[in-house]
Amino acid sequence: MIIANISVPLLGLVDAAILGHLENAVYLAAVAVGGTVLSFLYWGFGFLRMGTTGLAAQAFGRKAYNENRSILAQSMVLGGTIGLLIILLSPITLQFGLYLVEPPTDAYQHALTYCSIRVASAPAVLINYGIIGWLIGCQNTRWPLLITVFTNSLNLVFDCVLILGLGMKSEGAAIATLIAEYSGTAMALWVVKKQLRTYPGKLDVSHLWRVSHYSRLLVINRHLFIRSVILLASFAFFTAQGAKQGEVVLAANTLIMHLIMLTSFGLDGFAHAAESLVGDAAGQRNKSLFHQTCWQCTLWSLATALAYTVFFVLLAEPIVSLLTSIEAVRVQTYHYLPWLLALPLLAVWSYLLDGIFIGTTQTQAMQSTMAFSAFAVYLPCWYFTQHWGNHGLWFAFVAFNIARGACLGWLFYRYRRPWRWWPQQSS
Repeated sequence: MIIANISVPLLGLVDAAILGHLENAVYLAAVAVGGTVLSFLYWGFGFLRMGTTGLAAQAFGRKAYNENRSILAQSMVLGGTIGLLIILLSPITLQFGLYLVEPPTDAYQHALTYCSIRVASAPAVLINYGIIGWLIGCQNTRWPLLITVFTNSLNLVFDCVLILGLGMKSEGAAIATLIAEYSGTAMALWVVKKQLRTYPGKLDVSHLWRVSHYSRLLVINRHLFIRSVILLASFAFFTAQGAKQGEVVLAANTLIMHLIMLTSFGLDGFAHAAESLVGDAAGQRNKSLFHQTCWQCTLWSLATALAYTVFFVLLAEPIVSLLTSIEAVRVQTYHYLPWLLALPLLAVWSYLLDGIFIGTTQTQAMQSTMAFSAFAVYLPCWYFTQHWGNHGLWFAFVAFNIARGACLGWLFYRYRRPWRWWPQQSS
């Protein structure tokens, strides 16, 4: 899962590197803004991945194969339906999203074109969320790796062909991603067909058209949806505030954020492991397995976070130099690198604990802590440090991540005594 996750921000870095070597920073800024708007649309429905993982992991622990089939099918139906609605509403939502982010004037039209092309992949992206979540919940991480690497490799190939070969700019990056996302979902559907052959039982089709059968999935996903919207609004707010400081600062923040995503997606590998194994423990009502999983994932997460910090201390500046040849962007990026160095060890707790809470489907707690961290920590910190400029924005973002981990950590302790991770039917 670490390898699969890291390939996602690595692709973003490749996009940034290709666009960062064009003659103007406006193309990189446009993709940064467009990507933020689409992330809000897509990852706002990231519950389709997280909610499916928790439920599938618990069904897997109980060896409830028919239930597991229903969870997968319902998640795919929800994903496809929501994806089609996103396309239908895109003329309104894209304009509104760009209005909220407020990109620089020169970047606006490029960002709108980028979004208008990429939004056509919404059904494929959301169906894929459900499939990946189901595979992780069933403790099969080899296929998510292959699907993700295939999708991102294809994106890279088409990036090179369309941007470097045919001279397209930000619109080339959008078309490349569109082709790759549909190809990746086609592969994911083939994988599902292959995997289901190994499971006994069959799908009860009535579970797909009766709304009452979606109740548990919808309740869990409601909390995750609100949590995801708050998280993405926080990222969008960060991008918007950076955009107000000009194209160069926006481009510099984008490069650093890509490197931060490299960290978060890598550490999320252990969070996904926690989701699957903790969910398995919850399905079995096995406290010993629960504690063992939490402890092992904590140790490995901390070791990996420390490795990331050392990596960035040694190589952050050379990497930035590779990503862009625009001197003004380089100078600005170097200026804010200390925030990148601090984040792995400060943010690791929120990633790990997210995995534990997802695996046990304690999603209401995730919603509440995210809301508190955003509205009681992130926004006040930004408001009172605006005179620090972009440093104040980064300070607020770091505080936001610390608050997420601290709040979930406090609840983790509270849920142990008395035991609240699942009903105490057995140990």
